[in-house]
Amino acid sequence: MVMAAWVGVGLPLAKGETWFTIQQVPPVAGASFTSGQPDQLQFFLAVGNDSRDPNGVGLGDAIHVIAVNPGAKAASIIDIPRDTDVGGGKINSILAKGGLSQFTQTISNFVGVPIKFSITTNFAGFTDMVDEFGGIDVNVQEPMHDVDSGADFDPGLQKLNGPGALAFSRDRHSFSAGDISRTANQGYLIITALQNVQQRAVGAGGVLNLLGNLGRHVQMENVSFQELYRLSRLVLTIDPANIKNVVIPTGGGSGTNLSPGAGIDGLFADFRDDGVLQSH
Repeated sequence: MVMAAWVGVGLPLAKGETWFTIQQVPPVAGASFTSGQPDQLQFFLAVGNDSRDPNGVGLGDAIHVIAVNPGAKAASIIDIPRDTDVGGGKINSILAKGGLSQFTQTISNFVGVPIKFSITTNFAGFTDMVDEFGGIDVNVQEPMHDVDSGADFDPGLQKLNGPGALAFSRDRHSFSAGDISRTANQGYLIITALQNVQQRAVGAGGVLNLLGNLGRHVQMENVSFQELYRLSRLVLTIDPANIKNVVIPTGGGSGTNLSPGAGIDGLFADFRDDGVLQSH
């Protein structure tokens, strides 16, 4: 039945611009989608890359490890600044050089969690996705006026279309903390997007419609529609208020490179045990 709905709303690899490249990494012991919904702790990687080519994959400039704990009905997002150096240079370059699979493995090793799925989208894919969704209502928390990113927002509730959401995600010059604030805002936008979906009362049929829109613009490897459907239904049960969004601590480095900062081991330990940040 689910597969019939998938065929009805849009086949993967149909003509159109690529929104996402989705890849499943090797099976993780204890991670199962055999039930109606995932019932165990799940870790995922969401990456925004800077390619201007609608079908391209560039540098991994927005890096977010997401944990969903079904039992606790809670989730956490670990945000990793693009200039973080995990050995061998900035972490964002690994996506462009080695592809999504290698990038996922690097992040998995860095954080110390088994990442089941990873997903990436580029500039064109991101803006098209937001526009087809109908925009995102975002509470802008401080002035954002940056010529480089195109951000031009006053504080308060703003309706962001695709280009506006991209500008919001890319702005770093409006903040004294620069890329640290930008990285936090990207995680905040993920949570806000979930809140928007829930406020629009997207039920089972709505999830199929959203995945159908996704399917018309995706490339997938080793991941079934059924798995994506079950994961989507699970995420919709999480109250956005129960999602913590934390940027990793960083220190100094050579040039613009950022070394992992003091306290990062404690943050990762808090994250990996149950996916719920309790002391951060």
